[in-house]
Amino acid sequence: MATIHPLASVDFGADLGEDVEVGPFAVIEPGAVLGEGCRVGPQAYITRWARLGKGVKVHKGAVVGSDPQDLKFGGEETTLEVGDRTTIREFATLNRGTAAHGRTEVGSDCLIMAYAHVAHDCIIGEHVILANAVNMGGHVEIADWAIIGGMVPIHQFVRIGPHAFVGGGWRVPSDVPPFVRAAGDPMTYKGLNVVGLQRRGFTREQIAPLHHTYKLLYRSGLNISQALERVKEEVEDTPEVKLILEFFETRGDRGIMK
Repeated sequence: MATIHPLASVDFGADLGEDVEVGPFAVIEPGAVLGEGCRVGPQAYITRWARLGKGVKVHKGAVVGSDPQDLKFGGEETTLEVGDRTTIREFATLNRGTAAHGRTEVGSDCLIMAYAHVAHDCIIGEHVILANAVNMGGHVEIADWAIIGGMVPIHQFVRIGPHAFVGGGWRVPSDVPPFVRAAGDPMTYKGLNVVGLQRRGFTREQIAPLHHTYKLLYRSGLNISQALERVKEEVEDTPEVKLILEFFETRGDRGIMK
């Protein structure tokens, strides 16, 4: 049974799971779906287009599932989907998708800190951290376990690979490859995200081929095509190295970080 504060506005057409709690002055529109154990803080706004998994926490003043800020948007029926146990902190804003993708996706076990903005058609993986006031353009893709520092603007259509770390305050105009640290203006490769990888249980044997791979890609003086061939010839063919090769070989609209 849901627990709803008497000062909240929850439409009878909203689908609330067991043990949902809704705070004062929160608004939940008809058609919204909240999974078991969700917590909605005071003054939060959950639109009819929001689909929240189990145990999602929405803090004070957050807006979840609002219309895209896209001039091409024509009012089509799209969604904002949030995975289990994700936390959305104060005054974050998460827009629903457009006809281009049909939905905006946020995975499970993510942390979206205060004032962050997730734009239309973005795809965010699992265990992702967006620090305070990260601002994303549309169609951004952020893979599992990536961490984005505070006050970072991310250009539309940018891809950020798994286990990447983007330093706070820097603009992200191009794709950030897997497993790296990125910072600077213009944004550049600052080394492997060794601390993050070790915290997640990567062994020395797993990390060593990544060092070799990025030495060839960024420190050898070779162009990307030449460096990729050298990686295939010289570096152990581990799952992590395959992931890097795939990222570079399927270049997106924004190009890859220099």
